[in-house]
Amino acid sequence: MTLNERANALADDMERRAATLRVAVSRVAGTRVIDCGGAVHGSLAAGLLMARVCLADLAEVAYVPDPIPEVGGPAVQVTTDEPVRACLASQYAGMPVNVGSFFAMGSGPLRAIAAREELFQHIPGKEESRVAVGVLETHKHPTEEVIAAIVGKLPPVVEHLTLLVAPTMSLAGTTQIVARSVETALHKLHILKFDVTQVVSAYGVAPLPPVAADFVTAIGRTNDAILYGGQVILWVRADDERLEQIGPQVPACASHDYGAPFAEVFARYNGDFYQIDPLLFSPAVIEFRNLKTGRCHRFGHTEPKLLQKSFGRG
Repeated sequence: MTLNERANALADDMERRAATLRVAVSRVAGTRVIDCGGAVHGSLAAGLLMARVCLADLAEVAYVPDPIPEVGGPAVQVTTDEPVRACLASQYAGMPVNVGSFFAMGSGPLRAIAAREELFQHIPGKEESRVAVGVLETHKHPTEEVIAAIVGKLPPVVEHLTLLVAPTMSLAGTTQIVARSVETALHKLHILKFDVTQVVSAYGVAPLPPVAADFVTAIGRTNDAILYGGQVILWVRADDERLEQIGPQVPACASHDYGAPFAEVFARYNGDFYQIDPLLFSPAVIEFRNLKTGRCHRFGHTEPKLLQKSFGRG
């Protein structure tokens, strides 16, 4: 099955269980739209399924106790034996959708069909499929104009499009963003010119923050969960010397924007994501376990006090 076929099977299951999951299914310009937290309440279960759709169902996603004792509560855990295809070819939010007043960060396996990003020149995953599935992080429903813009990025072979939609300020939206701990580590490695195909398996966990009532607080908390609480383990086949060289550059603490709650960093740059140091977007802790040599290399640290402040606990 293609990445999109795998994700489409999950979307079919969500439609069948819409009432239980507290999601709503509609059709816009022939596209199936599954609202997971905008005009509906959504649910924790819908959040896990959104995350799995983003990962093309090539990863296990679960709620687990937060391993940071000072933070406590639930965390979102991701494990995958297909990290590059699941996280970079599918989950990475590399397809912004900007049509008039509508803006959303687009992710999911439909990116592997469009394959317009420079990233696809360096990783496996580009594919053809009759079905396409994407996830939009937005509080607005896509209009016919928005659907047309997305379809315009896809080849004619695509016959059926499904879009899952949820704002950051929702149970499902918060979960699917925090489920990106491994993805941020892999993307950071790609930026640093590391051969990500040397990563053969991955584990990540990050605390699930309280759902915020406004957009800025919501993006602050979900980003802080990974930047200051995310812990990732990558099983690799690489040279230890290369891992020791690149390792200190991978955690979020390597960025000059590190150290303040993300909402403050966001405000510092007047709400412009693209002005923020791209090296900030990575987990707090990264550990490489080298299958070639048996050695482990661990870098970075968590910031429990900052997380408590961000989550409104102090």
